[in-house]
Amino acid sequence: MMFRWAVLDRIMGRRRKSPASAAVPSVVPDVERLRTPPAAGEPGRVTWLGHASWLVQLDGTSLLIDPLFGERISYVIRRNAPAPLRPAQLPRIDRTLVTHNHYDHYDRPSVLAAGAPVVTGVGLGKGLPLPVRGLGWWETERVGEGVRITYVPSQHWSRRGLFDVNQTLWGGFVIEGSRSRIYHAGDTAYFEGFSQIGARFPALDAALLPIGAYDPAWFMEKQHMNPEQAIQAFVDLGARHFLAMHWGTFKLTDEPLDEPPERLVSEWERRRLPRERLHIPANGETLDLASLS
Repeated sequence: MMFRWAVLDRIMGRRRKSPASAAVPSVVPDVERLRTPPAAGEPGRVTWLGHASWLVQLDGTSLLIDPLFGERISYVIRRNAPAPLRPAQLPRIDRTLVTHNHYDHYDRPSVLAAGAPVVTGVGLGKGLPLPVRGLGWWETERVGEGVRITYVPSQHWSRRGLFDVNQTLWGGFVIEGSRSRIYHAGDTAYFEGFSQIGARFPALDAALLPIGAYDPAWFMEKQHMNPEQAIQAFVDLGARHFLAMHWGTFKLTDEPLDEPPERLVSEWERRRLPRERLHIPANGETLDLASLS
């Protein structure tokens, strides 16, 4: 399928044409504020660092998810939106969480720069000069006294080289503290697992859901969601707030870089869902969960 899309469809002129870049709203993070995570008993906060990268802070703990600070992935795909932080500007990271091994989620130099123990799926992280905890689906890692990190299923796959298809696990994370419960979907197609995750983890405060890299559907629909499917996933999860990610940073597929949020808002309004529960963060924006409630 990759050969058909990347080569044959391009030669035959069957691929949708769209600009290679687009304007993405960006803000400069308050680095000093981020140095001190919320204490136990306080609601958490999240900062979108572009693509699937997030800084999640709760209960005195800072967690970095799918960090990617470089200018390229797979040597050829350049960033459209700059990384809002340099690694040196990060607070002390207690754990780095990696959802799966695709290059736009597992960037080894960024993981090394964070310098923290890694929590990921079974089989990933071999050879890293850092402590690695590989989890199966529904397994949990505890950080300190109050933070729980559970690896949860997604509908995706893994591959890093020519001969390692599905040799490491893929998934998402549910992060729980004393006042906050946050879900990061990783990469995923729409699947029945969202209802299962919502049943196991009721009252999710925030669902960090991917909305981009979906066109053409014949190729992507078994591994990525479109915005309309992401909304249904949000409904299935029963989460309070939808936080959009996985759009605007890298041009991975054929849709325009700025199309996903437009489709997201359009479908949200068509379904007459409460607008205050939908959030499309700017690149680098911090959201306090207390202010979303």
